[in-house]
Amino acid sequence: MTTPQEDPIRHDGGERNGMFFIEREGRRVAELTYRMNGETAVVDHTWVDPKLRGGKLAPNLVQAVVDWAREGQRKITPACSYVRMVMDRSPDTYRDVRKA
Repeated sequence: MTTPQEDPIRHDGGERNGMFFIEREGRRVAELTYRMNGETAVVDHTWVDPKLRGGKLAPNLVQAVVDWAREGQRKITPACSYVRMVMDRSPDTYRDVRKA
């Protein structure tokens, strides 16, 4: 049995809005969007193709936005219920980037 390779996560960031996303065969299969409020990224939406839900795509997108926030000394406000749930489950892991 072989395991699929990790999907590359791409980041399209503008001055005010941005998104992390995953494409397979030229088709977007997962995305996480945010809007900037000063130095805080308000993460407002996470979506995964229904056929691919329950795997690592959504958690990997959350990790990508967290890594990006840490690298840029930004904060994250989890307006998206999924991102809020992930952060609530491990508050110590995200304490340095989470803004209420």
